[in-house]
Amino acid sequence: HCFGCGAHGNAIDFLIEHDRLDFREAVEELAQHAGLELPTEVDAAPAGPDPKPYYQVLEQAAALFRRQLREPPQAGRASDYLRGRGLSGEIAARFGLGYAPPGWDFLLKQLGQRPESHSLLERAGLIIERDGRRYDRFRDRVMFPIRDRRGRIIGFGGRILDQGEPKYLNSPESPVFHKGRELYGLFEAQQASRQQPRLLVVEGYMDVIALAQFGVPYAVATLGTATTPEHLTRLRRSAPELVFCFDGDRAGRDAAWKALEAALPQATGQTPIRFLFLPEGEDPDSLIRQEGAAAFEQRMERATLLSDFLFERLAHARNLDSDEGR
Repeated sequence: HCFGCGAHGNAIDFLIEHDRLDFREAVEELAQHAGLELPTEVDAAPAGPDPKPYYQVLEQAAALFRRQLREPPQAGRASDYLRGRGLSGEIAARFGLGYAPPGWDFLLKQLGQRPESHSLLERAGLIIERDGRRYDRFRDRVMFPIRDRRGRIIGFGGRILDQGEPKYLNSPESPVFHKGRELYGLFEAQQASRQQPRLLVVEGYMDVIALAQFGVPYAVATLGTATTPEHLTRLRRSAPELVFCFDGDRAGRDAAWKALEAALPQATGQTPIRFLFLPEGEDPDSLIRQEGAAAFEQRMERATLLSDFLFERLAHARNLDSDEGR
């Protein structure tokens, strides 16, 4: 018991509250620290592959990418790109940004010395095998490590420096990475504060990072997918209020409606859900640089409630002068 703040409980409750884990995850975390193996039911389904090698190789790759961002000669272009986007060295370090150099075998040379390493690198989404040839998945890209809510690297997003497609490339699904469940920036938001006032759901990596740099450290992004029920469950557990941010044009409102449809089954009223529509031609990155954190937060406080957006959208398509329409 803490007589200062009144918090009390046991180790399991502490991890559930502090690290936003569910009960089983908290028990697994404590068992791992104590060197114990959790008992399993006799008729339980067979366990999947051991995730530890994946976490290890992804962490090694992240360290190599971070080093490349600092080492000449190739680091100059990536550093210039990040400076051109207005990011500080401090915020790049906080989010662990790195650089995958051009070429086909940077990671293969560094981490694939043994034949068995190739299979692990491929299953972790770091290399590709095609027509009997192996090569790096990420080449000449600024790298954004994706962390789970316990801080373990589970995948990457890569932004190409020159013209090319795709502009952003994400890790594929793997034994430790499921994009329909994970949220970029959630771990960093929880590290910034245990008691964030809300979570702001935006579209891209750069939006999350720019908002954190300019005083809004509670933005997260889905990983190239629409919001899923699993995302909603995780978001609702992590903050007292949710705000979804979209462009104010028709495409943005259509995307917001899809998010509303995903959120509606979980909209109990206990967690307010709002929709923030940005002025035309603006994104969170550009807007917060123009008006600052205080004005941006005022926009979130005035954002449209889920119920208002629901009835406003439905009313457009119906004749409310009729009983059927009402």
